[in-house]
Amino acid sequence: MNRVVRGSDGRMWQVKANLEWSNPIAADEFEHEVSGGPAPGIVMGGILLFLVVLFVAWTPPEVIVPFWVVLALLVLVLFFPVRWLLRRPWTVMAETPGDSEDHPPERWVGVVRGAFHVRGEAARVARNIEVYAEPDVNGPLQPVE
Repeated sequence: MNRVVRGSDGRMWQVKANLEWSNPIAADEFEHEVSGGPAPGIVMGGILLFLVVLFVAWTPPEVIVPFWVVLALLVLVLFFPVRWLLRRPWTVMAETPGDSEDHPPERWVGVVRGAFHVRGEAARVARNIEVYAEPDVNGPLQPVE
């Protein structure tokens, strides 16, 4: 997701949002972000897939399986991977090369969780740049040297 925004002081800002596949370590969240990697999720997914295949293979041919049972199994199998994908952290960046006058180059970086939340946050950052010439200091973005 890329967006170019003109600030109220005339500088051009580029607002970007990138999906992070690994969790960035934050000092205040360190204890909660410790995990064993992707191996437990892969093993559990494999066990669940094995049980679903076993359930289908052991069904006698004269049994008619209702459509809602197949749909319920599909929802059960896809619930956690879809939830994981929608809750991934996104890195939001706002940067400007500055200009030849009084404004030096700036770069603001922050992390936002959720695919739907990141769109709103990027729009909020772009609006703050248009109105106040820089992102909100109280928002998730912080200046980086």
